[in-house]
Amino acid sequence: MKNAPRRARWLVPLALLIVWLGVGGALGPYAGKLGEVATNDQAVFLPRTAESTRVLEARKAFDQSETVPAIVVWTTDGDRVTETQQAAASDAVGALAGTAGVVGRPSPALVSDDRKAMQAVVQLEPDLGDELSGVLDEVRRAADGVSGATVQIAGPAATQADLSDAFAGIDGLLLGVALGAVLLILLLVYRSFLLPFLIILGSVFALGLACAVVYALADRGVVRVDGQVQGILSILVIGAATDYALLLAARFREELAERGDRYAAATAAVRRSFGAITASAATVALGLLALLASDLTNNRALGPVGAIGIVCAVLSTLTFLPAVLALVGRSAYWPTRPKASDASVEGHAVWRRVAAAVDRRPRRVWLLTALVLAVFAGFAPSLSAKGCRSTRSS
Repeated sequence: MKNAPRRARWLVPLALLIVWLGVGGALGPYAGKLGEVATNDQAVFLPRTAESTRVLEARKAFDQSETVPAIVVWTTDGDRVTETQQAAASDAVGALAGTAGVVGRPSPALVSDDRKAMQAVVQLEPDLGDELSGVLDEVRRAADGVSGATVQIAGPAATQADLSDAFAGIDGLLLGVALGAVLLILLLVYRSFLLPFLIILGSVFALGLACAVVYALADRGVVRVDGQVQGILSILVIGAATDYALLLAARFREELAERGDRYAAATAAVRRSFGAITASAATVALGLLALLASDLTNNRALGPVGAIGIVCAVLSTLTFLPAVLALVGRSAYWPTRPKASDASVEGHAVWRRVAAAVDRRPRRVWLLTALVLAVFAGFAPSLSAKGCRSTRSS
């Protein structure tokens, strides 16, 4: 029976590690699926009372069309368009009727006044999403059969496709750059090969959990997510999880140098860093939730989405990272090994005095800090979200 407590010491970290591996495997793909419930229609994010919103609502009374036009343009090398070319262009786009994504029958080709260009309009379904580029490629292939003319696609449909192609994969690129930058910083700070990857892994698990929660809420219409919110969530979770992990890893290193026992060091590290991590996270989460007071819907969406990301970062830092550190112990810091001298505060005189001053008069410090923040917050009502006035008084 004496071995039972010792066995439990590694069973708990192992169980936590298995849980997080399951979370990463099951929920990790939601980081890529979040775009399925995101909308980039900026009209839905405008304030209800904004003039632009009223203009969009007024337009609906005049424009009942629920299609997106693709304008097909043919140009010649300076030669005049012949009737044969015009007929061929009309037949080419006319053959698109019934094609997937095309609504109704395209208009016949019209010739410009100087007879050096033609155009036709192909109406497309409004919600093609990622399929829009493929449909436009089909339109281009059909229209490209006019001899002696060069075809181009213009109009709202082409604009949407170009924007979609320009930003395609940007979330993955943004996440990759963030992870690469964090990994480089961690390698320089710790000069260890294993610990940076453990911290990165915890950040990725936190991001997967956050994206899964946000996906579920967005799918049910509780929050609205756009590309901006999606990109900010990735960077926010990776940054916050890394920041909190630095605090915990530093505390674990100190405790490991003093105690020697990795399980006791992990427990003590969580206990002694819990207050700092949760206080920091609460500050950020409450600050993000203040965005709920914004007029813009995407700002309001960023509030709860960001707060969810912060909570997931804290959960990963206080459960996954201690568990894996308890299991690997000093090996996490290889090729260096924590020593008792590492826990010494000698050589950090300035910060030691700052910490001692805060410890002696904690109430005075937080009251003074709150007063300074209140003074700056007092200027908030003077902020005009409508921008600067075009005139000023002398």
